[in-house]
Amino acid sequence: MITFESTLDAVSQLSIDQQEMLIDILRKRNAEVRRREILEECHEGLTEYRAGVLKSQSAEEAIAELRSYLDTEDCVKC
Repeated sequence: MITFESTLDAVSQLSIDQQEMLIDILRKRNAEVRRREILEECHEGLTEYRAGVLKSQSAEEAIAELRSYLDTEDCVKC
């Protein structure tokens, strides 16, 4: 099994140019993964909207609902 530490050790043995290429590749891959996640979330939201699980709201309604949520004890991250 490859560990994080062994990976860092292997990367440190690369030249600076190779390390920079690796960083660039990882950033692009991470961006692509995030794009896929966002797309999946959009598809899920659209499916829920079409099924009537979600309703459309005005900006004012959405802000009021968000404020109400933030004022509750359910908002643990606040």
